[in-house]
Amino acid sequence: MVEEAKVWETLKEVYDPEIPVNVVDLGLVYNVQVEGDTVRVDMTLTAVGCPVGPYMQMSTAEKIKAATGAQEVEVNIVYDPPWNPSMMTEDAKLELGLT
Repeated sequence: MVEEAKVWETLKEVYDPEIPVNVVDLGLVYNVQVEGDTVRVDMTLTAVGCPVGPYMQMSTAEKIKAATGAQEVEVNIVYDPPWNPSMMTEDAKLELGLT
């Protein structure tokens, strides 16, 4: 059985290749669901049409599988609600010089 806390911990190791902050602190992860050995993640990108979208989906799923032993991982890219900088943690804003 996969632990949700381990999924969140793993997501903190996933980075947008263009931004040196993890996807959790960027506020890109909207939802994590764990049912047995199946994980579903709803996340967004900083911009609609971002060219790294497919890469982010694939690499996120691979990291979750490797770290948690999940049998199935589904990473959905969603755009509702639209991402904006206010969704970032204070640590992320500091890292990017936004505060």
